[in-house]
Amino acid sequence: MKANEKSLIQRVVLATTGALLLGSGFAGAANAQAISYKDQSKLHDIAAAPSAENLRRDVQTLVDFGTRHTLSETESDTQGIGAARRWIYEEFQRISAACGGCLEVYYSSDIVEGTPRIPDPVDVVSVVAIQRGKTDPGRYVLMSGDIDSRVTDIMDYTSESPGANDNASGLAGTLEAARILSQYEFNGSIVYAALAGEEQGLFGGEILARQAVEEGWRLHAVLNNDMIGNIAGINGVIDNTTARVFAEGTRMNETEADARRRRFTGGEVDSPSRNLARYISWMADRYIPNLDVMVVYRLDRFGRGGHHRPFNDVGFPGVRIMETNEHYDRQHQDLRNEDGRHYGDTIEYVDFDYAVKLTALNAVTLASMAWAPAPPSDVEIRGAVQPHTTLSWAPASEHDAETIAGYRIYWRYTDAPNWQFSRDVGNVTEFTLRNVVIDNYFFGVASVSKDGFESPVVFPGAAGTFDLR
Repeated sequence: MKANEKSLIQRVVLATTGALLLGSGFAGAANAQAISYKDQSKLHDIAAAPSAENLRRDVQTLVDFGTRHTLSETESDTQGIGAARRWIYEEFQRISAACGGCLEVYYSSDIVEGTPRIPDPVDVVSVVAIQRGKTDPGRYVLMSGDIDSRVTDIMDYTSESPGANDNASGLAGTLEAARILSQYEFNGSIVYAALAGEEQGLFGGEILARQAVEEGWRLHAVLNNDMIGNIAGINGVIDNTTARVFAEGTRMNETEADARRRRFTGGEVDSPSRNLARYISWMADRYIPNLDVMVVYRLDRFGRGGHHRPFNDVGFPGVRIMETNEHYDRQHQDLRNEDGRHYGDTIEYVDFDYAVKLTALNAVTLASMAWAPAPPSDVEIRGAVQPHTTLSWAPASEHDAETIAGYRIYWRYTDAPNWQFSRDVGNVTEFTLRNVVIDNYFFGVASVSKDGFESPVVFPGAAGTFDLR
């Protein structure tokens, strides 16, 4: 089913639901509209732009470095993580040259030592490229993939470790997104990050997250791409039509006072990471043909972690985007064949047409958020023991004052996974939904630009804010 067909069906279902509720005396029906959205031709163009040939070429280049283990060779020009990161740096520079120097490319690094997986001092070096926004350069969205690879023994830094899917696929997607989006200008800044040290302890992300905090980045989205090319699962399922987005619930840096408020007002399923995941799912519905997003209410796979976690740890919204069906014989394995069974992460098992879809999903999400105004800040709600619900928020910042059209309030039943109803309320900082009882729904607010680009929805209070706390 094509994206526009899915979107049409959703609008029909929501409109029908609203009509049924109105006919049955639903108290909020006079306020409710079917979820509205302005289709953006530029996002369709971006969605169609990723190239399977480019992804294949970049994955092959990364595989040819032999191993990209964090502790591997750094002096060779052809082997090891040192050669890999220098090639990535040069590739970002080539992309920048094609857009007239629009990328700021640099190494993000720090010495790590004394950990179980990095006992001796190692310079963990990531490669970062920033495409500065024109009107609000201090606001960021970020896409990442991992440089490093591994085999069965996490400390084996010499054996061949292609890491084709885990995670050359995510890194190739990040490079391809940079090639595409660097041909446009945005209001906010976009960061493309090739992060190191993931398998040894998420150190590249930790170093960059610390930099973001120290420099005061208003980082509103971290899209961690870790394995975006496998369609054949260990469970026997072959599926190229779904992707998973993992998103944590309660914020890691929640205070005791925040937790007490959340207990009485809600927010467990409306962290900024969760509403970022809903936003990504909407982008798939609207712009990526034949791709459905499975939003998973968990930080990552069961008991596991990824490179979005260090950003979540300090309070930034972040999710993991990846394939739905993993094949564990092709992850973290020594290269071998046993009893007719292949082990190892080699390129012949990467489906590049599928990786194109997930790359496109990232690209349209980054572009939409970078063109949209910032998510509303200081969103608050009141209406206890009243017939009406009132939401308020801070005025748009000076960066968005010229581009913002107004705000859209969303609400849904508390057991519904996605926003069901919305109302455009204009360029105001407070609005009352009359005869919509606060007890029965969850609420949020999004910013909308004059050309129809929309921010993610922000749940009221500390539980839902996209601002760093």
